[in-house]
Amino acid sequence: MKALVLSGGSGTRLRPFSHSMPKQLVPVANRPILGHVIDSVRELGITSVAVVVGDRSEDIRAALGDGSSHGVDITYIRQEAPLGLAHCVRIARRFLGDDDFVMYLGDNVLAGGLTEIADRFRADRSDAHLAVSKVDDPRQFGVAEVDSEGRVLRLVEKPEHPVSDLAVIGVYFLTAAVHDAVAAITPSERGELEITDAIQWMVDRGDDVRTSVHQGFWRDTGRVQDVLDCNRELLASLRPRILGAVDPDSRIVGPVFVGEGTRVIRSRLTGPAVIGAGTIISDSVVGPYASVGDGCVLERAGVTDSIVSEGATVRGVSGVHGSVIGRRASVAESPVTDRRTLFIGDDSKVEVHG
Repeated sequence: MKALVLSGGSGTRLRPFSHSMPKQLVPVANRPILGHVIDSVRELGITSVAVVVGDRSEDIRAALGDGSSHGVDITYIRQEAPLGLAHCVRIARRFLGDDDFVMYLGDNVLAGGLTEIADRFRADRSDAHLAVSKVDDPRQFGVAEVDSEGRVLRLVEKPEHPVSDLAVIGVYFLTAAVHDAVAAITPSERGELEITDAIQWMVDRGDDVRTSVHQGFWRDTGRVQDVLDCNRELLASLRPRILGAVDPDSRIVGPVFVGEGTRVIRSRLTGPAVIGAGTIISDSVVGPYASVGDGCVLERAGVTDSIVSEGATVRGVSGVHGSVIGRRASVAESPVTDRRTLFIGDDSKVEVHG
């Protein structure tokens, strides 16, 4: 089996962060979302991966390289314009050949349960197998209407009156049968080749299209709150390790990872929390559920349930909670100690006053 990972979207809902980096590279638990996706693919036993890229292709290439650090071999495929998920399958035809493959959206985070769905696909030998998840409001998603055995009867995009609560999430297990479908469909009203149209074409032809309910955690990281939810989920399984220097006046409570070259001085770290390499934390309170990137400076700061990206500085600001601070951003001192929620893009400079 091969993998097709889609990483060409612009991520308008994640601005200002997606102005300066692809949304798939926003850090979660101190690693890009896309890195977690590639690791999930590798856990399925897949080593041959194609990554579809768009205008930010160089950033994606710089982050993933040839894939060797993830134990996979990556081929990059350029999509010149955002023409839809089914279009990605079309342009990847040469790479995919006649092999089975998993198509995985590069801005989705799933934890647990995906291996079982992959095994079911391999065992059932259906033409397509969709991962679905039960949601409270199906009107916001593509919805699968299925029979008692989980076979797809119909796919409906954002139905006004859904007859099912099964949202189609960002993982599709597909056989070569899908190539006939993506070749047959025409662009939707928004000018894209929709993967839902292709799969519906397969259903109408009589192909065996099935679903499995994903029982683990799932988020489409389209919003800042989704990114923070993912950060909490992934930190919950953190393996603690102290590689940097923690002075005797500091205290570590719970699972905390401290990277190489990092110094912790007169501070309290409460896990789960991850601190990158080469960071300085002094006279600060950090965590729980905090991710602090490489090369950061936290001085007289208080940061909980937040992401502080690479090279950022927080000085004299306490009560930072539920926040995302971009790369190399600077948050200046404030005498006020109430909680603050900050969504600060890369290279920003913010002064917080009372």
